[in-house]
Amino acid sequence: MHFIHSLLTLSLANTASAHTIFCQLKTSQQTYAVSYGIRTPSYDGPQTDVNSANLACNGPPNPTTPSNKVIDVAAGNTVSAIWRHTLQSGSNDVMDPGHKGPVMAYLKKVSNATQDSGVGSGWFKIQESGFTNGIWGTDIVINSGGNQQIRIPDCIEPGQYLLRAEMIALHGARSVNGAQLYMECAQINIKGSKGTKKPATSSIPGIYKSNDPGLLIDIYNNPPTNSNPYRIPGPALFTC
Repeated sequence: MHFIHSLLTLSLANTASAHTIFCQLKTSQQTYAVSYGIRTPSYDGPQTDVNSANLACNGPPNPTTPSNKVIDVAAGNTVSAIWRHTLQSGSNDVMDPGHKGPVMAYLKKVSNATQDSGVGSGWFKIQESGFTNGIWGTDIVINSGGNQQIRIPDCIEPGQYLLRAEMIALHGARSVNGAQLYMECAQINIKGSKGTKKPATSSIPGIYKSNDPGLLIDIYNNPPTNSNPYRIPGPALFTC
């Protein structure tokens, strides 16, 4: 009984420490303060219902705090979405390394980044990292001190956008709605682009289904292989 209790305690501790928040944005110009231009929650918990409106930019049970800041980002540059276990954590406390999964980033063009809820159509995926040679996207972010590298397309229209960074933990994904989805939205203004491309877009909620192979998967007893590769959920990646 003591052994079983110890395992349960360890499991609960690991589950709690898996939580994470996209809390800072780093551009080629500077690293902005925690919560600057990002709608961050005080609680670092996940979303699990892919049909919830809170899948767009997070929300209850993780209420987010509005920001009146918009961050200028140069088209074609690479930014870093910085992830931390809590708003007070350092680069050595990003997310439990035992919880694996994909990492993605989306953009949505908006008229006012401080006011748009993010819910609904207009989203397109600009970055993804799944499972390659035994390495998960979350491994890459954790091993880089919480930095998710995202290149901003240079072929899209300039203006204000929501930048949605996301990490998904699959340790409980063997059952429906067991995947843990973590996301926040940064408010950015893409400058310097002369592009005119209008990417095909998707709605949030709507980009995922609870039975998507990338969200309903037992990564421990049936891990991805070369013959059965991991399928990153969501729409196709947009590139210029």
